[in-house]
Amino acid sequence: MRSDDRDRSFTVRDVTRTDWPLVERVLGPRGACGGCWCTYWNLAPKAWLAGKGETNRRRLKQLVARGEVQACVAFAGDEPVGWCRLGPKLGFPRLAARRTLRVPDDEAAWAVTCFYITARWRRRGVGTALLDGAIARARRRGVKRLEGYPAVPSKAMGAEMPANFAWSGVPRLFARAGFRKLRESPGRRPVYVLEL
Repeated sequence: MRSDDRDRSFTVRDVTRTDWPLVERVLGPRGACGGCWCTYWNLAPKAWLAGKGETNRRRLKQLVARGEVQACVAFAGDEPVGWCRLGPKLGFPRLAARRTLRVPDDEAAWAVTCFYITARWRRRGVGTALLDGAIARARRRGVKRLEGYPAVPSKAMGAEMPANFAWSGVPRLFARAGFRKLRESPGRRPVYVLEL
């Protein structure tokens, strides 16, 4: 990485219903990670696994075309380099069903569910730009509380987590953006909250 890469400013914009070619471009031929196509929190585990690849790609394409995907894309110049998905927490059935991620009064909360940064642009500040864009989008939509569920590196991983395990973000990303960790967060994946 060149020394000036971390200081690069990124443009972040909302995804619209006509942006499917852009979404495909940023998520790549494998749909971000192994055919997920950012559908993990939308589907029951068996349906998600069965759909990995083309089926999940079609699902996300339909959601984008219907205007049902809240997401941001980060650009370095004209190149799309990152993706962040968010939306009403109850709009992600798998997330809403996970008891360890429930917190009091979360019915109106929105969730930041996924990040994907293209390999060449990781560890250069794209995640920070995407989260800032997600916060701005939530504010424009009148959201009062935004939640994140970062992956916590295991002791075996040390401080750095491989990118394919960090698709929901990492704690320091949310902490730097002003989210606070809830003490009552049960389970391995903590809940971070930002009151807007």
